[in-house]
Amino acid sequence: MANIKSSAKRALLSQKAAAKNKAAKSLMKTNIKKFNAAATTGDREAAESAFRTAAKTVDRAATKHLIHKNKAARRKSVLAKKLNSMERA
Repeated sequence: MANIKSSAKRALLSQKAAAKNKAAKSLMKTNIKKFNAAATTGDREAAESAFRTAAKTVDRAATKHLIHKNKAARRKSVLAKKLNSMERA
């Protein structure tokens, strides 16, 4: 543990920020998995809903600098390709 009061505070804030970032990235990954699950079942309506949620969380992660903006674009592109490859019902 830090001896200096300000560095102890910074260490605590750093832990809180790391936990918050980890939760946000985990939510993003979960939403992507939910989309993939909906896409594999073939339910287009569920997949579209899951796509919107996943794209939103990917954008939010990029805005907060949790992932690089190009990585966010790539992830959304892959999701969109998978959604567009599904046959329209």
